Amino acid sequence: MATTTYEFERQAVEQIRAARQRIGAELSKVIIGQEDVIEHLFIAILSGGHCLLTGAPGLAKTLLVKSLTQLFNLKFQRIQFTPDLMPADITGTEILQQSDGERKMIFVEGPIFANMILADEINRTPPKTQAALLEAMQEHHVTASGVCYQLSEPFFVFATQNPIEMEGTYPLPEAQLDRFMFNVFIDYLPEDDEVAVVCQTTTSEPEPIEQVFTGEDLLRFHSVVRKVPIAEDVVRYAVRIAAASRPAADNKLDFVNEWVTWGAGLRASQYMVLGAKARALLHGRSHVKFEDIRALSHPVLRHRVLINYRAEAEGVIVDKLVDRLLESVKESSSK
Repeated sequence: MATTTYEFERQAVEQIRAARQRIGAELSKVIIGQEDVIEHLFIAILSGGHCLLTGAPGLAKTLLVKSLTQLFNLKFQRIQFTPDLMPADITGTEILQQSDGERKMIFVEGPIFANMILADEINRTPPKTQAALLEAMQEHHVTASGVCYQLSEPFFVFATQNPIEMEGTYPLPEAQLDRFMFNVFIDYLPEDDEVAVVCQTTTSEPEPIEQVFTGEDLLRFHSVVRKVPIAEDVVRYAVRIAAASRPAADNKLDFVNEWVTWGAGLRASQYMVLGAKARALLHGRSHVKFEDIRALSHPVLRHRVLINYRAEAEGVIVDKLVDRLLESVKESSSK
């Protein structure tokens, strides 16, 4: 049995290593550029995490998420978040049904009963409706009228928000932001890539994306990623980065105490380590390096570090603050 288990895991590792080029080739049929964005989203999927995608309209956020579901043949549901959206519109509701002369209440599943949920413009709906996602994201089930309904596995929530137009929006509370593994920022393409997109989308229909893996493969990958070895020094490095982002009297980083209202919690270091394991496999390694932690620090911390008005007045953004954290926190275990 031990040999069978080893072979099972070894094959999964080889599949993950080979997946990077195959997925890139398939996505290139509809997506041009955005290599770092694609890698971060794939790492989140391999790790079983949820993602927040931040970017202006028209940058193919919806297309990218939908294309990823086609790669794994997952059930996809897009939910357009609006000010009048109610929690039952997401989770489902009970209705009265008559059958064979008998009336009974039955539960009608909402759109959240899918493998990949795209919560489009999640910050345009009130907090009460946003909170409907919390239980599903954390526990992978929903509760209606006291009954718990399990969601299908694997289950991911990819949410989008527009950072420019803030009028009529409801900022996500920190408790919900913390449920997202990454906050991935999608920027405008370089000129050559934008020209390629325009040419490709105005000439012919894109080729269909072929399935690369199944949902069962993903569940197996989740287990394999967690078994990737990591040295204690690398774990401590992730923990120290997260801890250094918290303002406190004993924090020796003056810029943190000066600019930060609230720092990253425990989930930040957990997600840095878990994501680093997936990234190591994608890059053909069976162990985690310090560079894997550094590479994922920005998407992990971007939505967990809350800067104050002084920082905003001085033109400081969170990404620049994370840069300074990485410059200040040393890799060695010595403090």
